[in-house]
Amino acid sequence: MNSMSLSRRQWLAAAAATAAAASLPRRVFAADAAQPKLGIQLYSLRGYDVNEALQHAADLGFEQVEFYSGMLPVDSTPEQIAAMKKQVADLGLSISAHGVNGLGGNSDKNRKIFEFAKALGIPTITADPTTDSFDNLDELVKEFDIRIAIHNHGPAARYNRVIDVLRAIEGRDERIGACADLGHYIRSGEQPTDVIRSLKGRLYGVHLKDFAEMKERTEGVVLGKGHLDVEGVFFAMQEVGFPANGALSLEYEENPSNPLADIRQCVKVAQAAMHKVATT
Repeated sequence: MNSMSLSRRQWLAAAAATAAAASLPRRVFAADAAQPKLGIQLYSLRGYDVNEALQHAADLGFEQVEFYSGMLPVDSTPEQIAAMKKQVADLGLSISAHGVNGLGGNSDKNRKIFEFAKALGIPTITADPTTDSFDNLDELVKEFDIRIAIHNHGPAARYNRVIDVLRAIEGRDERIGACADLGHYIRSGEQPTDVIRSLKGRLYGVHLKDFAEMKERTEGVVLGKGHLDVEGVFFAMQEVGFPANGALSLEYEENPSNPLADIRQCVKVAQAAMHKVATT
């Protein structure tokens, strides 16, 4: 069976359910395990404590959350991890990923992050690995069957442009791929839709983020108000077969003390784009 036609069929199957759910306040996509789900990188809600942030995530209509260490440290105890998993599940959410985590030449430290990810039950670690980490990461992704998604941080960062990520993963285990922060690619002067297509087969995470200008220092804006072609992004994700359990996370970094109104607008824009893809 052609993988592209399967992806197309999966996305179309969500159309009716998405339309039916449109009037409901908490669902963005249909609750279908075969569909990518819209989540939020909890850094967007860093102005709140973790309990408030999770409740806001549920109330805003997200289906999954991507944790970062400020809300769930990688050195959390098994009891703390179990309690957090229960809290997330009780809100009707799931956990897509954790990051951005530094991975380096210390194999013991790398292993601890993988052990944490396994305990958390996530398929993907969003990461910023150093060049001397990849031999060890090749071994760890095989052993744990957990993916590494390299996160780009924009101009002057180790992973600035998409070619930097592609060079890093060349010849590596297929579970070593990318988390494309679309806003940072805009800052680096690259079109997000081109980036997504370039990462076909190795794209395991997307940070939905928009900026006003395609330059290093610029203002974050609501999705679609800057240089992000939101519909184009979702069509490109469909084309490359973005995995059903990929970490699709809205990340809005502005106004951390009160971002809810802006995030709610972002959700509506993302929902409309998903619906357009599903019905076209």
